[in-house]
Amino acid sequence: MEQVCGRPLGYLELITEGSNKKKCKAGSPIESFGCMCATAFYNYYKQNPEEGMCLVYVFAEGEPVKMSPEIKGVVTKYPDLFEEPKGVVEREVVHTIEIIPGSSILKGRIYQMSPAALDELRQQLKELIEKGWIRPSVSPYGSPVLFVPKKGGTSRMCIDYRGLNAITVKKAEPLSRIDDLLDRVQGCRYFSKIDLKFGYHQIAIRLEDQHKTAFQTRYGLYEFVVMPFVLCNAPGTFQHAMNRIFHDYLDKFVIVYLDDILIFSRTVKEHVGHLVLSLLRQHQFKINREKCEFGHTRILYLGHGISAEELKPDDEKVANIRD
Repeated sequence: MEQVCGRPLGYLELITEGSNKKKCKAGSPIESFGCMCATAFYNYYKQNPEEGMCLVYVFAEGEPVKMSPEIKGVVTKYPDLFEEPKGVVEREVVHTIEIIPGSSILKGRIYQMSPAALDELRQQLKELIEKGWIRPSVSPYGSPVLFVPKKGGTSRMCIDYRGLNAITVKKAEPLSRIDDLLDRVQGCRYFSKIDLKFGYHQIAIRLEDQHKTAFQTRYGLYEFVVMPFVLCNAPGTFQHAMNRIFHDYLDKFVIVYLDDILIFSRTVKEHVGHLVLSLLRQHQFKINREKCEFGHTRILYLGHGISAEELKPDDEKVANIRD
C-alpha cells in the first residue's frame, strides 16, 4: 500500500500555509518512522480543509532483498564462480599491444612515495605475484607507478601508461551507447546484475607483448602477464571478449557493458532460464559476490535505476553532477 511518511516517533507532521503545524498520530509499520497510508491521509485532509500543505514522501533507498527460491536454487549451484580469481586462463581473446613504427621506447621515472604508500606498494606487489598476474622483468620499457584513492579509504595501485599509450596503435573497438543498451529492458520485471571480479585481469596479454607493460618500482621492475587497467585498447579488448561469449543472448535477455552484466526477464520462470552462470563457468570467469544482485525487481545499473515501472538516472549521480 502506498504510504505518506513523516517524522519519527509515529507522527505525521503536516505543515500548512497560514496555520500552525499539526501532528496526526499514524499507525507505523516501521518503529523508527511514522507512516500514514494514502487513504487515511485523504480522509484527514477532507475533514480538515487547509489552504495548502507540504508533504515529505520517502522512498526506501533499496528494496528488501528476498531472492526467490527458484533463483536462489540456481545461484547456489555455482559456488566456484565466487572464488578469488588467480592465474592466467587460456582464452580465444588476448590483449595485444602494437607499437607505432619508429617510436622510441619511453621509460618513466620512479615517483616519490610516502612510507604508507610504500607499505601498500609492497603488499599489492606481493598479492599480484601470488596470483600469477605479474612477474619480475628485464624489459627496456618501464612505466611509473602511482596510487589512486578508492571508496572506503583504500588505494589502488595504477600504472602511469600515458607514455606507452602515446606510442600504441589505437584500435577501433567501439563501446555501445548506454542509453541504447538500457532501451532493451523495457517491459521486464526481474533483473540480475553480475560484476566480474578484477575483470580486466581475467584476460591474458599476448606473450610477445607482455614486456611492454613493464613498470618501475622502488622494489624492482615487473611486467604484467594479464591485462592491466588504463591501457588505451583494454576496454575494447574486454568488450570484444564479452560480446563473443554472450553473442547469442545479447539484447534478448543480456546486455553487457565491460565487466557489468545485466540479465532481464518478464517472469521468474524466464529469469531462471536466462541466468548465464553456466556460461561464465564454462569460460572460467569469476564474479564479485559483493557487487552481484540476483532476481531483483528494482536494480541500479550503469548509473540508472531500473524497474518495471521506470528507468531513470540515479539520484545520487544527478546530484553529483548538479553540485
